[in-house]
Amino acid sequence: MNIFRGLSALPEFSNSVITIGSFDGVHQGHQKILKRIQQLAEENDGVDVVITFHPHPREIVYPKDDDLQILTTLDEKLEYFRRSGVSNVVVVPFTIEFSQQPAQEYIEKFIVSRFHPKYIVIGYDHRFGLNRAGNVHLLKMYGEDHGYQVVRIEEEELKDITISSTKIRLALQNNNIDLANSLLGHPYMIKGQVVTGNRLGHHIGYPTANLQFTDQKKLLPKDGIFAATATLSGVEYKGMLYIGLRPSIESASERRVEIHLFDFDRQIYDQDITVEIYKFIRGDRKFPSMEGLKAAMAEDELSVRKYFRGSTLAQADVATVILNYNGKNYLERFLPFFRSSRFPNEKIYVADNASTDGSVKWLKSKYPDIECISLSSNAGYAGGYNEALNRIQAKYYALVNSDIEITSQWLQPIIEMMELDPTIAAVQPKILAESRRGYYEYAGAGGGFMDSLGYPFCRGRILQNLERDTGQYESAIPIFWASGAALVIRSDAFHEMGGFDADYFAHQEEIDLAWRLLLRNYKIMSCPQSVVYHVGGGTLSYSSPEKIYLNFRNNLITLFKYLPKPDFIPVVSLRWLFDGFAGLRFLTKGQFANAFAIIRAHYYIYGHIRGILQKRKDLGEQFTRQPLAKLPGVYQGSIIMDYYLRWKRKFSDLFPS
Repeated sequence: MNIFRGLSALPEFSNSVITIGSFDGVHQGHQKILKRIQQLAEENDGVDVVITFHPHPREIVYPKDDDLQILTTLDEKLEYFRRSGVSNVVVVPFTIEFSQQPAQEYIEKFIVSRFHPKYIVIGYDHRFGLNRAGNVHLLKMYGEDHGYQVVRIEEEELKDITISSTKIRLALQNNNIDLANSLLGHPYMIKGQVVTGNRLGHHIGYPTANLQFTDQKKLLPKDGIFAATATLSGVEYKGMLYIGLRPSIESASERRVEIHLFDFDRQIYDQDITVEIYKFIRGDRKFPSMEGLKAAMAEDELSVRKYFRGSTLAQADVATVILNYNGKNYLERFLPFFRSSRFPNEKIYVADNASTDGSVKWLKSKYPDIECISLSSNAGYAGGYNEALNRIQAKYYALVNSDIEITSQWLQPIIEMMELDPTIAAVQPKILAESRRGYYEYAGAGGGFMDSLGYPFCRGRILQNLERDTGQYESAIPIFWASGAALVIRSDAFHEMGGFDADYFAHQEEIDLAWRLLLRNYKIMSCPQSVVYHVGGGTLSYSSPEKIYLNFRNNLITLFKYLPKPDFIPVVSLRWLFDGFAGLRFLTKGQFANAFAIIRAHYYIYGHIRGILQKRKDLGEQFTRQPLAKLPGVYQGSIIMDYYLRWKRKFSDLFPS
């Protein structure tokens, strides 16, 4: 995300989609607006720009107003913009001079000349300029001359946003954290700096980090104890937060904000800290003795730990297994994220496929507590996981590529879903691109599907076309296959199916396993509430001839294994035709190695037809009599025909809502 503090060094925006406002709280109402400008920018090949102000306009226009309490400081607001996928943020210094611009000058010299908008997304009652003379109608009138359109947020929607802001403030003032967080769409955040206290917490066994704020108008919840997390240097820790005057220790004149971090013992003075509040535990009160205070804090700690552990998830043990092959650079980048996982009963493993880049030595040195399963040879994704998972006992396996950046809560919604429905065998999170964080990633995107000819595609990715995530695919739905880049699978279902087919080595082994699971009446689900980021192509680039060979070969093997006899000849015949066109397309582009990769894939099938048909026979009739069209997550048409002839480039074009 690009941040521009001031107006003196702005880039030459072109075809921009802008919105303007204070966005205090960046709550769910605001997030809808942010998604809207991102969607418009995507549809019009433009850039999204959020224009906000600092300080808050009310501080300048009404300097004697002591009632102003803000939900987000500037730094907090910027963090939420980043999390929302905003591309550009301009922080305008709000001054008396700025507020006194005539409305016409505001439009021409501020909006048009600096941002060159194609669209302006604004509230129906938005006012601007001297004496607040400017409004939506004036903006629209000037839009005819300056080539922009105004998208008005309707009265009902804007009132909902205003009401949300009011409700959030009231909820926080009454310690209704659940309601506040629900309206916000995220935990309430407090950013500050750790400062030196009087160290009384050390004397009673509960050392705390004391927070100092840059903005004293920041709204704090009512005094009490809260379940919270704190992020320091990118690592998240759980703990219990205190807000109050510390009546049992001292008679403080100002409210204190301090957090005790669980299982933490480091000096962190002068470091920036981000606290997120999840649950109100109890109100503040004065205890007659230090022993009474310590006993209460012990109870508080137990309550907070129970909250984070979760009542329904406490027994759901998860083995997170990272498969690595010469990925030391990725382990260095992404293993710290696994440290911040909030799942209560998780153990992390690294299964190493005989790496030669020093991965194992580095892992044992830097992360001695992470168990490393060293495999004797590179058995690929399929064989490597088969061997590793035979050595691990857990209710759930979370299979994660080494080039995946997880989010701290990625497991919670997945395990909750699987705990509620025992017929769900595997679940995939939303997979976004690590380098383009607002876009779906090729390997899995929003969940895997299959067309009538056995070509795989994804919700959010059709062939090479990657969609921007604008919240269009937020429903949890059944899918055909879950990406091997990041998936959670029941261990008993995995072993019941005999694991992956090791002959696949890499690529589409998860589709093969998914087909078997579906034929056994298991469900495979997408869970967009869980998000991870994938580098992609870490071992083999997506354009690699070897990857193309494995994808075409393994896809054909899968069809030969499972297609029922009535479907076999027509589907395979059309596949030969379409694969031939794919090869010709590579030839016309001069990509001879890629064309040869497709030829190799087909010759492999001819040369190993007896072994492939034996696999089909070994599976039995129960796996070879179900038509592909009757399975979940199957598109009845052809994505090749629809993509190239009917210009259907998005998942929503195939499955209109």
